[in-house]
Amino acid sequence: MRHFQPKLPLALLSAGLLVLSACGDSATEPDDHDDDDDHAEEVEGVTLTLSGQTIATYDGDDGAWTGELEVEPGEETAHISVQFVDHNGQAVALDNDYYLEVEVEDESVAEFEQDTPGEFGGHLHGGMEGDTEITFSLMHGAVGSGHADFVTAPLHVHVHEHDDG
Repeated sequence: MRHFQPKLPLALLSAGLLVLSACGDSATEPDDHDDDDDHAEEVEGVTLTLSGQTIATYDGDDGAWTGELEVEPGEETAHISVQFVDHNGQAVALDNDYYLEVEVEDESVAEFEQDTPGEFGGHLHGGMEGDTEITFSLMHGAVGSGHADFVTAPLHVHVHEHDDG
């Protein structure tokens, strides 16, 4: 049983590589999606925009976020736009078979609500005071059953009252 644990990370890595290579294989198949896979290969980061201002950016090269998300308990942010960008920070044009999936570590602290499933944005709702993390995934395929082409590291979310008095 001691030897099982080191094999698990290798198995997970192998499974992840298989999933990531699945997109590359479709370009050789005769179908109408020959150029779909070119777009996700350009994605190297994410920009989050709230009311016209960049509030957080993710650099896929170093796996680090700049900025964080904040909301008060019981409140909701304005619409946060999520844009996948290339190495120059320019928006990558994505085809209709890509969508956004958002995962919040502790939904009692905060939730991310998309107005339309898979849309590239949504509203952050504050639950109870505290901290959690949120992960953004660029998904390829049908909404709810696709696979990830790009996944960010978790972004810090802080839920707190603005007035301490």
